[in-house]
Amino acid sequence: MEKSVFLKEGREKSLLRRHPWIFSGAVKKVSGDPAPGDTVTVRAGNGDFLAVGAYSPSSAIPVRIWSFEDETIDRDFFRRKLQEAYRIRSRIFGTVMPDAYRLIHSESDGLPGITCDIYKSYAVCQFTSAGADATRMTIAELLADYAPNGVYERSDCDIRAKEGLPPRTGVLTGPEPPEYIEFQENGILFRCDVRTGHKTGFYLDQRQNRLAVQQLAAGKEEVLNCFCYTGGFGLAACKGGAKHVINVDTSADALKLAQINAERNGFAPDQFETLCADVFQYLRKCRDSRKTFDMIILDPPKFADSAAAAAKAARGYKDIALLAMKLLRPGGLLFSFSCSGAMDDALFAKVTDSAAADAKIDFRIVQWLSQGPDHPVSAAFPEGRYLKGLAGFKI
Repeated sequence: MEKSVFLKEGREKSLLRRHPWIFSGAVKKVSGDPAPGDTVTVRAGNGDFLAVGAYSPSSAIPVRIWSFEDETIDRDFFRRKLQEAYRIRSRIFGTVMPDAYRLIHSESDGLPGITCDIYKSYAVCQFTSAGADATRMTIAELLADYAPNGVYERSDCDIRAKEGLPPRTGVLTGPEPPEYIEFQENGILFRCDVRTGHKTGFYLDQRQNRLAVQQLAAGKEEVLNCFCYTGGFGLAACKGGAKHVINVDTSADALKLAQINAERNGFAPDQFETLCADVFQYLRKCRDSRKTFDMIILDPPKFADSAAAAAKAARGYKDIALLAMKLLRPGGLLFSFSCSGAMDDALFAKVTDSAAADAKIDFRIVQWLSQGPDHPVSAAFPEGRYLKGLAGFKI
């Protein structure tokens, strides 16, 4: 018996636009008793074929679409998807692929719930949906063509709980990855911890934005890198010629790795400084002591996990933007980012405008920024564009 999900009348419109999610409120009935992760045929209320997808009864999104064609979802299907994703990256980067890049960007590469980052000859994957979880070993085995040393799983993100899945990490194929994998990006050496670091070990999505900081850092006397993690933006500023960079984060372990990264690149302690502190408190301390900077980078963690939390998160983004703008010297440059998918472009721009108004400064945005090109966005899935950023000058 076919395992099927039938939609309510008129609820197929998003699928006809090739959006890959079906929300629970659109489901009329389920037949064939599919288990979590099973492939189901999606049909309109009248029985017409719409798509094939992965079933997740515990989720508010009970079906994520694998294909809008009536095709078999098997090993060959996933092999083709990986080949297609690699072709896109090879067109972006040319004949020489970077040391580290995103190979699979979930829905935007037609593989909902699957993320895969390549670090030299290792792959690090996250499987965040029931359908993705059911494919994990197939994907890991197919990744041998792109990561011959092995595949490590980092499915330890909170979103799995919404799918009824426990967190899981560990080797899928090959040996255990080393403590640190070292790679080069924009002429800078980075060491990352793929086993316990943030995300899959590093924020690969900021590649182009780190380069932008590097290109504008020449001659900057004082740079402040907030929420620095392992020092990515701070290292870029040093590489670009900044004289002194203060890197602030609450994680002592991340700052230790930031220092290692600085030493590996030959940056002196008086050029690259780390400070374990709460960013909000440190910004207020700088304001009270009238300390100023030529460049400030704000790359905070996600403040909003849902649209309902966006308004509260906006206040946090505004607070740090307002403080940073007050700390900028005339002509100072601010790089500001939000990785909260719930915060759209309009709200991010409004927060920035409001912060500048409250700071009583003339602030000129010169560039809007986003995630790197190895994190593509499907035209049918705008949610895939989660990273928003800007660069602007205080007049």
